[in-house]
Amino acid sequence: MRYRDYLEPSICGLSFVAKPGMKVGIVGRTGAGKSSILQALFRLSELSEGKIIIDGVDIANIGLHTLRKRIAFIPQSPFLLQGTIRENLDPFYEKSDTEVEAIIKKVNLQEKIASLKDGLKTQIKETNTIFSVGQKQLICLGRAIIRNTKILVLDEATANVDLETDNLIQTTLRETFKNCTVLVIAHRPATVIDSDRILVMSESRAEEFDHPFRLLAD
Repeated sequence: MRYRDYLEPSICGLSFVAKPGMKVGIVGRTGAGKSSILQALFRLSELSEGKIIIDGVDIANIGLHTLRKRIAFIPQSPFLLQGTIRENLDPFYEKSDTEVEAIIKKVNLQEKIASLKDGLKTQIKETNTIFSVGQKQLICLGRAIIRNTKILVLDEATANVDLETDNLIQTTLRETFKNCTVLVIAHRPATVIDSDRILVMSESRAEEFDHPFRLLAD
C-alpha cells in the first residue's frame, strides 16, 4: 500500500501506520526529522498537536515509565552501565543465568565473555576497554532481546560498527524480532533494504512511504 493511502499531506506533515510486526526503515538527509520521530515516540518532546497511537492507546495518556519500558531502544553510540556484564544485559534481573547465557550465544559474545576471568561478573567501568564498539552494540542488542518488547527502535545502530557485526545484528533482528514492530533509522541503505516499508523524510514531512523495491524503481 502506497504512502498516500496513509497520509493526507495537506492536513499533516507526518502521518503513517506501521502494522503489528512491520519493519519500517526511516531515511532522509541530516535534519530531515528522523530523530524527531524518536523524541516524540519516547515523549522526550511532547507533541503540540496530533497523536501517536499504539494498539489503540494514545501514548500521551500513559505514564512515561510504562511507555518507555514497553519499547526497546538501540542507539547509534552504544552505552554500558557501570556494573557487571550481567547487570548490563539484565539490569532488573528478570531472567535466569541460563537464559542470559543463551542470549549471549545468540549475539555471538560467548567466547569473549568466557575469556574474561570473572565472566558475567566482570565489572564494566568508564576507564576499562574490555569491549570494542561493535561488541558494546551487541550487548545493547542482547539487552533489547532480554526485554522482549513488541516494539524495537534502532537509531542508526550499525553506523559505527564493522560489516561483520552489522550483518550479525541484521540476522539477529530478522530471527529474534520477526514478530515485533521495528523502526530503523538507517545510515546504510543495506540496513533497510529488507524492510516492509521505507519512510522517506524531508523537512519533517513524509515524502514517501512505500515498499523499498517500489522506491528503488522510482
